[in-house]
Amino acid sequence: MEGVLFGLRIVSGVLLLIFLAALFWMMWRDFRAISFEVSTRTRPQGHLVVINSSDNGLKPGTTFALLPLTSLGRLPTNTIPLEDAFISGEHATITLRSGRWWLDDRGSSNGTQLNGYRIRESVIVSTGDIISVGQIDLKLELE
Repeated sequence: MEGVLFGLRIVSGVLLLIFLAALFWMMWRDFRAISFEVSTRTRPQGHLVVINSSDNGLKPGTTFALLPLTSLGRLPTNTIPLEDAFISGEHATITLRSGRWWLDDRGSSNGTQLNGYRIRESVIVSTGDIISVGQIDLKLELE
């Protein structure tokens, strides 16, 4: 009888160790996935390069990092704050959705243009597109 109880203790101890090892492995895998997700969200996915600006202090060639959710506007809370009297506080957003980049006008007074055409709804953008907000023209360069 004592041998059976001792055997059950050993088996339960081994099962407990296997359970703890599996739990640790699953937590480690989740931690790695979350850290990868965070690093991709904060890593620049491309750039917006100023190609034209009218007397607002921005020099052509100035580069802004593009994140999966990038907001453009006059307010300092935007990802890319732009000083221009013709730009709204929250003017436009560039968003990565399902592997594609989308440009949205946020109801700005003077509108947002893509390659010289005013946008009225969400549009897909790609490398080389020119985004105009206020009197600033930005060239989109994706990685």
